[in-house]
Parts: sequence; C-alpha cells; structure tokens
Amino acid sequence: MSQALSNLSDPRLFTSRSGRKLSFTSLGFGSAPLGNLYRVVSNEQARHTLEAAWEDGVRYYDTAPLYGYGLAETRVGSFLRERPRDDYVLSTKVGRLLRRCAPEQRDGIGKFFDVPSREVIYDYSYDGVMRSFEISFERLGADRIDIALCHDIDIFSHGSAEASAQRTREFLDGGVRALSDLRSQGVVGAIGIGVNEWQVCETVARNADVDLFLLAGRYTLLEQESLDSFLPLCQQKGMGVIIGGPFNSGILATGPKPGAYFNYAPASPEILKRVGDIENVCRSHGVPLRDAALQFPLMHPVVVSVIPGAITPAEVRGNVESMRTPIPAQLWSDLKSEGLLRADAVIADRQAA
Repeated sequence: MSQALSNLSDPRLFTSRSGRKLSFTSLGFGSAPLGNLYRVVSNEQARHTLEAAWEDGVRYYDTAPLYGYGLAETRVGSFLRERPRDDYVLSTKVGRLLRRCAPEQRDGIGKFFDVPSREVIYDYSYDGVMRSFEISFERLGADRIDIALCHDIDIFSHGSAEASAQRTREFLDGGVRALSDLRSQGVVGAIGIGVNEWQVCETVARNADVDLFLLAGRYTLLEQESLDSFLPLCQQKGMGVIIGGPFNSGILATGPKPGAYFNYAPASPEILKRVGDIENVCRSHGVPLRDAALQFPLMHPVVVSVIPGAITPAEVRGNVESMRTPIPAQLWSDLKSEGLLRADAVIADRQAA
C-alpha cells in the first residue's frame, strides 16, 4: 500500500520569487460555498464549518470578492482574525470591483442567494487591481494577504476566446505589474492567476514572472490535458499549482449518478461511462472514488494543495477522511492500463517513505 497523502501536519513548502516561504497543507479550504453559492449558509454554519477545517489541521484558505459579492471574504476574514497570523496561508483574488446597485440589478441572481446587491465591474488594469486588493484588505480585516491571484481571465468567464485574450492582455499590460509591485514591497508573498482553463495559465506563465496558479478542474482523475505542456512548464519554471474543483463539479464525488454534474453542467453519457469505469477500478481495490479523486492531483510535484469546497463540518470531515485513505499503487497502474489515466500522469507518492 502507498502512504496516504493525508498528513495535514506535513507542510508542502513553496518559495515564491520574492523569497517568501509559504507552508501549504495538502488539503486547503475553498470558500466559494460560504458565499451562499447555490444555497443560503448562515453565519453560524459558516463559522462552524471553518472551525471544523481548522480543528482538522487545514491551514490554507482561499477566497475572492466574487464569492457572495464580498460575503465569503468577510466570513473568512472574521474567522481567521482570531487565529495566529503565522499559522495559516491566505489567498484572495483581484479583477472584479463590486458596485452597489438595486437588488433586481445585482449580479449572480439564481446562483448566489441572500447576498449584497452588487454588480461586477471587470478591471484587470494596474489601478483596478490595486483598488480591488485594497478593498479586499478591508473586507478581510487582514494585515497581510499571502497570495494575490488575478481572477477569471478565461473563456469560461468572458464567453469567447477573443474576450479572454483581451482580458489577458489587459492583465499582462497592467495588472501583473500591480501584483509584482505588491510582491516586491512585501505586501503579498506570491502572485498568480485563478482560472478554469490551463491554456490561459500557460500564456501567463510564458509572459509574466508569477508564482502560483489556482486551476479549477483541469488536472483531475477525469482529465489531464494540462500535462500536454502547462504542468511541465510549471515544473521547469519553479511555479506552483493549486487545484480547485478536484471533483469536476461533483461527478467524481457522487459517481455517475443520474443528474451528476461535470464542469458546471449535467454530465454527458460519455463522461458518465468514463467515470463509471474509473469507479469500477477504484471499487476493485476497495477505494472510494472520491478518495482517489482528491488524492490524485497531489502526486504531481508542482501541486501544492487541493481545495474542495465545503458548507458543513461533516463535509470538511469527509474531505479530511478522504485524504487519509491509503491507496494501493496498483490502483493507479490499473487505471493507466485500462486507458482511464494518461500514461504520463504522475502516480508516485512524493510524500511516501
């Protein structure tokens, strides 16, 4: 049996280009659900969920202005202010400015519930990034933010390759200079982008001196196209990757059930079949699908953390237990031999003795 990728007390150390050393836990906390994504979460429940994560050893917390239009930043900041500042890593994002508006005109209707009435103004310019960052400081109530990430310059967020290219150029022409200035001044320790597509990450990696990428859903047990060029480039340049969405919007947690979601939409018959085949291999080794899905990305040497979301203490505990499941090396080999995992996917546990 391979050693489980589970010991949250063993840090994954990353050194940014500024020389700042960041200590990640293999399991981080993604706070989008605490912004009332898809359902209302009370302040009390949000706090209990954050407390459960802390008690179980999670020490990396990610948030963003988008999540509940300021609500998640406020909740995460309120909780972390009571913890020793050097004991955790905190990241937030820039690129969206939030403007007050009439309730019926707010963004996110039908997606975020019971949140402040705000409309989003995208601004990846130097001044826009600086303004976004300063406002996040106030919402978080923080003296220091460890990581600042440019948020959503991908096709998924802006609707077309042309729009994504325009936003990426805006960031490369201005926003990245703002983040670089903040890093050189010691205001943040590391900088990068947070997106849903590896291709735009590669563009930024080739054109900017950044540290980290938060990549949602694009290096998972179900898809590994980022191995084509992006992940090798990160390894070559000493850049790190945080994996968001390790369950591909849910299907790798629920299995191929009717109505299962993949990439924010109902899964196609082809995806359902592939996940079913992966699950069968996992079952033959006595390993739950979600446990293999959560641990798989962490075997790649550039991955510093995975950050599934959670809205209850029980979900936090479930994620922690998934990290503690010992997984036989043969399971990964069988997935490769069945053509269900790329031949070049890294399957050696870098933490194993």
